[in-house]
Amino acid sequence: MDTKKFTLDDLGTLAGCGRRTVRYYIQIGLLPRPEGGGRAAHYTGGHLSTLLRIKELTDAGVALERVREVLSGGEPPVPPRRRQPGAVEVRSHILVAPGVEIEVSPEESGLPPEQLRAFVREVMAVAAKRLPPQNPAPAAAGSRRPARRRTPS
Repeated sequence: MDTKKFTLDDLGTLAGCGRRTVRYYIQIGLLPRPEGGGRAAHYTGGHLSTLLRIKELTDAGVALERVREVLSGGEPPVPPRRRQPGAVEVRSHILVAPGVEIEVSPEESGLPPEQLRAFVREVMAVAAKRLPPQNPAPAAAGSRRPARRRTPS
């Protein structure tokens, strides 16, 4: 039995979400109702664990209906799939430097957006230190001033 008890504010703070979000998850049945009632209502470690799992899945882009299935013992949100001819995949391409690009599959990486941004920042910092500086792009044709002609005097 969970011995820790949390208020609604404490639960939201620990899980990194607001009171309204917690109440919404209770309303739609993702999170169990608090124990007790009225001012004596409290949340347990089980509530916190469930809320953290919901947050983890939603931060990864999993829809709430799919979260419900996972919490009910369904398969993980991103089961491994074999690539099939004609399959459509969404990937992000992040330009690090000319000729250097990162390709990310959001489904396969499992990284929440904040972690992906941090990863890209780290890669960019390493690239800035290790890659040679790039020459500026050459001027477009016709953008230079023509040479002055000398006129015979």
